[in-house]
Amino acid sequence: MNRPEPDIQAVIDLATAGFPPLATEMTDIAEVRAFFAARPRPAVPPPPVARVTDEHADGVPVRVYDPACHEAAPVIVFCHGGGFVLCDLDSHDPFCRALALATGAIVVSVDYRRAPEHPFPAAPEDAYTALLWAAATFPGRRTAVAGDSAGANLATVLTLLSRDRGGPEITCQALYYPMLDPNRSRPSHRENAQGYFLTADHLRWYWDGYLQSPAHRTSPYAAPLAGADLSGLPPAQIVTAGFDPLRDDGLAYAEALAAAGVPVQARHHAGMFHGFLSMAGALPAAAEARETAFAALREALAER
Repeated sequence: MNRPEPDIQAVIDLATAGFPPLATEMTDIAEVRAFFAARPRPAVPPPPVARVTDEHADGVPVRVYDPACHEAAPVIVFCHGGGFVLCDLDSHDPFCRALALATGAIVVSVDYRRAPEHPFPAAPEDAYTALLWAAATFPGRRTAVAGDSAGANLATVLTLLSRDRGGPEITCQALYYPMLDPNRSRPSHRENAQGYFLTADHLRWYWDGYLQSPAHRTSPYAAPLAGADLSGLPPAQIVTAGFDPLRDDGLAYAEALAAAGVPVQARHHAGMFHGFLSMAGALPAAAEARETAFAALREALAER
């Protein structure tokens, strides 16, 4: 069986150190969130952005990153990962700053309600409300949706909701190691079940907290791989990692979108692990991959 390169494994081990065991019968959500909030922040300060403001998007908290204060700048509505349960605006603040600076776009980071207190469909409804707000606040702009992990689920669900509800128009979707299959049925969920930061136990705990009704496990707005009609969606950019239990979620979704006639750019990083794009400061290969991913999104948003 292949193993990560030593430098990559060292980063995985560091990220995993002290990670609490996640199981519905033994973990209190407040304790888990407190653990993550107390973790040391990177020593390097986040990159400066021209204007960063916290706003309320018709009741949904958002953080808006404007890198150039340019009236014609495109917009990216970003949904953070964390299994629909963890993380927040602060956890993904450095990533959103880097995204805004690399693309030249205004990034609207969505602080959607989290499970288990607020199970499906609270998160996608909050994200859609924020998308509508962004379209009204920055009218006429080319707009992308983006997200990592569970946030990538919400990003692609936004394209479904936008199509099915008559807008707003979305130019493209950027999905970074998307979390799409609540049944966790594909080989990567077994092959990468343990040892690579995100585990099979984590994913079971996340999905059980998010989808509290069995009927929701086949909803296209929760599980886009469960036979959803994907026709007419905007072009997609999908990033996957070889040592990620979600690897096959992203690869299968790329195939399903292409089969539905949706243009897809799929970039697979065989030696990487879940969340690696956020580790650019620790891994040169991750920094290069992130630069490539953000450049592709910048190109997709460019006026033609």
